Amino acid sequence: MSAPQHCPSPRELDDLELLLSGALAPLTNFEDPITLDLPEELAGVGEVELVDPEGTPLARWTPERLEPLATPAHGAFRRLHLTPAQTRAKYGDAVVVPVAAPLTDHDLEQIRVASHENYVVLLALTGVGTPQGVTPVGLVRATNAAADLLARWDIESDVVVCPLPSHDDPEVDHELGQRVAENYSTLGVAAVSGRGELPTEVAEVVAEDQPGDDQRGFVVFFTGLSGSGKSTLARALHDLVLEDGRRTVTSLDGDVVRRNLSAGLTFSREDRETNIRRIGWVAAQIAHHRGIAICSPIAPFDETRKQVREMTEDAGGDFVLVHVSTPLEECERRDRKGLYAKARAGKIPEFTGISSPYEEPEDADVTIDTTGRSVADCLDELMPALTFHRPDA
Repeated sequence: MSAPQHCPSPRELDDLELLLSGALAPLTNFEDPITLDLPEELAGVGEVELVDPEGTPLARWTPERLEPLATPAHGAFRRLHLTPAQTRAKYGDAVVVPVAAPLTDHDLEQIRVASHENYVVLLALTGVGTPQGVTPVGLVRATNAAADLLARWDIESDVVVCPLPSHDDPEVDHELGQRVAENYSTLGVAAVSGRGELPTEVAEVVAEDQPGDDQRGFVVFFTGLSGSGKSTLARALHDLVLEDGRRTVTSLDGDVVRRNLSAGLTFSREDRETNIRRIGWVAAQIAHHRGIAICSPIAPFDETRKQVREMTEDAGGDFVLVHVSTPLEECERRDRKGLYAKARAGKIPEFTGISSPYEEPEDADVTIDTTGRSVADCLDELMPALTFHRPDA
């Protein structure tokens, strides 16, 4: 019988790659401080096959050992993901410089002094959660630009990528970073201070990687009871962005998504949460590519809304949660389809606000009660929270 499969979190996938590559030696399996959080249904299972998000088996895990099955094959700059052994074999004796942020002019001078005319390996640390000030891909591009500058000083260098993630403990992160760098090095490790200004060539890469507010992708997520006015506000906001013309925008209306992306799902709590997570994933991808996604599902459950916020922020976008807080009585008064009456008569099971709860968000960025108000008035309240400005009428 084959072992059950589990896709680890992004941080755990980074840790897995380092464990399998030998970068965390003498650690060879998940053990303190490197943890593997298995779901409840796998608790106590003696063997689990760890897979990537596409389902490719990467390793077979037991509490006693970690057996490699495949090497991660996807992702930008994958060719630069070398193991410590591969790095030593390719570059021989070299000074290793851990790079956790774009290198400054002072950093480059430190590297010049520390190299002593030896080869330099710039070890870009691109793992999940590291405070780099740029995206992981941006850090590698910025490090490549720094290597080109070192070449002008006749310093031979190359970039190697190591996905060392943050473990939310500065002491642990420092200790692991030192261990990884030493495993890659032959002649020693040279630290940089991060002081000074970014060279022009590096600064240009950072500027491309970190768009300003007028270019950063984001998700506007309307939540509220049926009939609260969230879809009306979402459509009006969508039209404003189109009229402005500076940004691409996609509308992910709850009913439209159910007919297309989530056809076949019921209105059980489990299926409603699945529907919201699907909306969230699509919206996060739009934000990742610097677009605007406007979503307007009911989204009654706090945990699922938080998951969508996390998806968006992990994708590098901003997330704006708009609670359309129109009271239930007003929503029922507006109900042209008679849904609330049917729900109260027991004809519609698990109807939000009647037979199924609506968990009011405590983390809303904007709260709008549409009772007795015009659409324009409500949008005026919303616009200051967004990262672009409403065009002049």
